[in-house]
Amino acid sequence: MTSHTHQTHPDIIKRLNRARGHLQSVIQMIEDGRPCLDIAQQLHAVEKAIQQAKRTLVQDHIDHCLEQALGPRDRAQRARVEEFKAITRYL
Repeated sequence: MTSHTHQTHPDIIKRLNRARGHLQSVIQMIEDGRPCLDIAQQLHAVEKAIQQAKRTLVQDHIDHCLEQALGPRDRAQRARVEEFKAITRYL
């Protein structure tokens, strides 16, 4: 298997490490008997960090890998691809 890295991968790793830290906090909070509201807030932070990592990965893949896979296109095809890329911002 060949290495498949993109410019956004360090940012994704940062986000996932942040999520890991939040998750560790959640576990500790539960073990310490902390209030449910505090735990829910930390769980929300975990979800957001993972969601943003996923969004960044998918958008990066579309921006780079899709472009390479499609190769040269005419103006109408380029417009459709750009429209497709634009809608992924709402993932």
